[in-house]
Amino acid sequence: MDTCRGALELIHSGVAQSYPTIIPGLRSPSERIKGLVYFGRMLDKMRLAAEGKLPEGWQSARGATMKGSFDGYCCRFLDVDYTALEAEALKGGSDEALLEWAISKGRQPTEEEIEIWNAFLTKRGWRDDKTQRLNERLEEIGLPPGTVQTMFEFIDLDEGRLDPGIAHHPCSLQAHAIPDAAD
Repeated sequence: MDTCRGALELIHSGVAQSYPTIIPGLRSPSERIKGLVYFGRMLDKMRLAAEGKLPEGWQSARGATMKGSFDGYCCRFLDVDYTALEAEALKGGSDEALLEWAISKGRQPTEEEIEIWNAFLTKRGWRDDKTQRLNERLEEIGLPPGTVQTMFEFIDLDEGRLDPGIAHHPCSLQAHAIPDAAD
């Protein structure tokens, strides 16, 4: 049996799956607010944390203090204070209004900067200094390295929005699909 088929059998057996981490109200990092990826997810995390609905283990990764966190990247990109943004978000208001507020307190990125930001963040973990961490995260949930190629894909996989059987890894091509029991 080839390693790709073996990995798919393990995935489909349910043995390796200690995920998905389903958190109602937490959107994909790929969703955009006024063209900007991740910002809406950061707002979701703020709101869910205030409601006590964010897993305890996620608390240390919230905010701008953890090196390499997407929250930190986003706040530095907009030049806005995380704590101030969180306080504003908890007052209510639309995501679009909160982005406008953040821009008014920080800076307005150009269209080109947003394009570069989106490309940078959506590709984190793909052939860069985060690849090892991506593979460690995959191992934590019982999946082989390469099941997904980016941290955004991992987040969507871990949170049940992406099926490991159709992820971007060569092992998950239709040629390797495991038939349903009914087939």
